[in-house]
Parts: sequence; structure tokens; C-alpha cells
Amino acid sequence: IVITITITMAWLSAFLFHPVPICLLCALLALASFCLPSRRAALGLPPGPTPLPIIGNLHLLDFRRQDKTILKLAKKYGPVFTLYFGFQKVVVLTGYEAVKDALVNFAEEFVDRPVIPIFQQIQGGNGIFFSTGELWRATRRFSASSMRNLGMGKARMEEHIREELGFLVEDIKSFKGEAFSIRNFNLAPTNITFVLLFGERFDYKDPMFLTLLQLIDDVMCLLGSPFLHIFNFYPFLGIFLKAHKKLLKKVEDIRVIIRDYVEKSRQEGGNGKGLRSYTDAWVSKQKEEMGKKDHLFHEDNVIASILDLVMAGTETAATTMQWVVLLMMKYPKIQKKVQEEIRQAVKPGSWVTYEDQKRLPYTNAVIHEVQRFITLLPHIPRATSVDTHFRGYFLPKGTMIIPSLTSVLLDKSQWETPDQFNPNHFLDADGNFVKRDAFVTFSLGRRNCMGENLAKMELFLFVTGLLQKFTFRPPPGLTEMDLDLNVPETTFTLRPVPQMTCAVPQD
Repeated sequence: IVITITITMAWLSAFLFHPVPICLLCALLALASFCLPSRRAALGLPPGPTPLPIIGNLHLLDFRRQDKTILKLAKKYGPVFTLYFGFQKVVVLTGYEAVKDALVNFAEEFVDRPVIPIFQQIQGGNGIFFSTGELWRATRRFSASSMRNLGMGKARMEEHIREELGFLVEDIKSFKGEAFSIRNFNLAPTNITFVLLFGERFDYKDPMFLTLLQLIDDVMCLLGSPFLHIFNFYPFLGIFLKAHKKLLKKVEDIRVIIRDYVEKSRQEGGNGKGLRSYTDAWVSKQKEEMGKKDHLFHEDNVIASILDLVMAGTETAATTMQWVVLLMMKYPKIQKKVQEEIRQAVKPGSWVTYEDQKRLPYTNAVIHEVQRFITLLPHIPRATSVDTHFRGYFLPKGTMIIPSLTSVLLDKSQWETPDQFNPNHFLDADGNFVKRDAFVTFSLGRRNCMGENLAKMELFLFVTGLLQKFTFRPPPGLTEMDLDLNVPETTFTLRPVPQMTCAVPQD
């Protein structure tokens, strides 16, 4: 125990705080080397870099861009390899073929989630994203059914999105061509999520709305903190760390707001208005299950499921919108070509509709290429649900799996110019839109994104509507060359660094 804590603290000191003599750290590692014999060969695990005692392979990781480290290691160890995050062994899958093989052909074997300390403390095994077994299956089935009934991905939701687009356009007009933050594009997608979850939208200046936005932002930033990764690798060091404590406080503040909406839904349950939101659907389901022994729709699961969708539904679409605007500024010729296609296909004075995708192949290709290029969500861990034989290796039940979505979206065997922003990836020789199997932004298999249809509709309608009304340009004094795409701000997703834009009204 003494050796473990001493080595870990020495490494943490070197990584996070101040340098320590290399000779001291090496001596400590040598002293403990006999304590952690490698069991990889005995277990039949895939190859990988030799783990050091206590820290495993953490010394090889870029904590802020783990996806880049994974791509680098895959060149040496192949598409399936093993890493050690401290004491935790992790099997990494890279490239389209390996990821598809696991998540589609071995869907049931790779369906579970690992126990990650911070999410265990937040959700306690409840909710949609980090639950497992029958609880996960029942919660996902119910959630997917409820969202379909609420019109997700259908004409009713298109009306909500178009209404919200009108509010967003007016907000942008208020800047009168002056520079404003691309973070403003978070507002509209976030409101669509809240309409679905709570049955109402917020005014952009509503204090409750601004509070929720700030809390969500704080949580996402803390989830990307290196100190939080340290907590997940070594939860017994939590007494010395603060990031997870701050995170839990922010999450509890969001839970308070969610509980208020749940209670409001219960009070209004008999008003004859029917189910207007995901929260209403949960409250109604609880009434049905009342009195049944060991039912899965208990209060903790209700709050956890709504919390999952608050976080995921706001961050992903909102951050993608920021990237869209930034990339349109960076590539003005592409922006202009999209606007010309829209003008030719849609009569003046009319909004683009979701059905217009078929008549806007280049626009559709650009929106898909934005999602591929930004690799928004590098990976979400899985775990083997049973002892599994995969590609000649033996993966015991509960093995953490990292299917690298970044490696698929940048796979050189699937994309002609994977490191370039190139809408032609989604166009054939005649300019028609083509689907690509390696477009895995929403993941694959049983755990694919439940809100995929809504996200696609939001992005298409918001992007086309904004480009009908505005041309986005860098602020005065900056050129396209000054816009930086290479250093994203790492949170739970890969956000662009904070930047400004100017919206010039279209004739």
C-alpha cells in the first residue's frame, strides 16, 4: 500500500504540479516492478505497450486528446490493442472494420457499460447511458417509444425547430452585423431539447435558462478535466482532488431543477392536456407501475434518465452548430456554394424543409462532413457483457472496451482525404449525395444514439435556415487564415476554442 501511494503521488506530482527528480521516480518504479507482473499473455489479451507498475500506460496518454494518443498507438499495435489506465485494463478498437465488427457483429457481447467512478457517483447505475442489464433495456425502450410519441424526427418536431429558428434569427439580427460569440448558437438547439424534455421553451434571457446553460457548460468542462480522469483511474485519491466534488455539486443543482419539473408534471397530470413532454411520460409510467414489486421506473431512474438527456441533448447539437459556423467562416467558397444551391432549390421567401434534403445534395454533404471532420465525441466506453472471444483474443466479462469513433471518422481506408474538410466525401461523380457506412458520428449497434433522427433534423433545418438569412464572416481584422481549427477545447466533447463571428444579412 505504501509503495502504491508513494509511486502514484510521485507520478501525479510530476504530471500535474511540479517536476520531481527523474531518478527518484525511476527508482520507485523499479522497486515496485515485481508487484505488478504482466498477465496479458495468460489472459490472451491483445498486444499493447508494456504497462508500468501502478500507472500502467498513463504516461503515454495526452489527457486532453486521448483520441490522438489512440491513433498514434494503433499505428504500432494494430486495430485491437490493450492499454492500462492505472490498474484498469482497457481494450481499444480502432478503424472501421474492428469497430463495426465489435458493435454490430458482436452487439450483445459489447453492449454493457463499465463502472466509471464519476458516473457511478452521479447516476448510481441508473439512467439511459451508464445503466446495464434489464434496467438499461427497459429504460431505453421506454425512452425511445416516448420520444417517438412526442414527435421526435416528425413533422410536429419540425414545426418546433422552425419556430425556434425564427427566435435565433432575431437574436442574431440584434447584433446588427457586429461581432458576437459563436457560443450564441447553443441557444436554439438547447431549447429544442427542453421542449422535448419539459414541454416548454425558454426566452433566451430567462434567468432559469441562463442558469441551466451555465451549469451544463460547467459540468461538461469538468468532465474533460485531467484531474477528473485521475479520479476515475484512482478513486481512492478522491480525498486529495477537487474536480469531482465540484462536478457533483453542479450536477445536484441541475437535479434540483429537474425535480421541480417532475413535481410540476405530477401536479398537472389531471389537467386534460395529455402528455406534452418526456417528463410527463415518465410520471405517467410511474403511475402505471405503482404497486408493482421491483419495478424499474423508480424516482432515481426518472431523474437520472432526464439528466442524461439534458446533458447529451444540449451539448452535442449545440457544439456542432458552433463548428458549422466556424467552418463556414473558414471556407467561404463552400459557404457560398451552399447558399447558391439553396437559392436555386427553394423559392424566395420560403424556409427550407426537411424534405428538401433530396434537392440539396451539396448542402447535405457539407452538414455530414462537418460532423465527420470535427469528431465531436471521440468515444464512449463499452464493456463486455460475457466472456468473449474476439479476433483471436479472450476478453473476460466486464473488460472495458474503447471503440474509437475518431479512428473510424478519420480512417484512411474509408475516406479519401480524412484529415481535410472535404464535402466531396459524401458526393458521387454526378454530385449526388451518398451515404457512407463509416459515418459513425452517432455510434453503432445496440447503444447507438437514441436522438439521431432529431439531431439530423435540427442540424439540417438550423444550418440551412441560418445560411438563407446570413453570411458568416470573421470579425474585422481577422481573415480565414486566422481561424484555428486545430486546438479544440476539450470538454466531454471536442469544442472549438471560443471565437467570434459576424453575421451579414443576405439580400
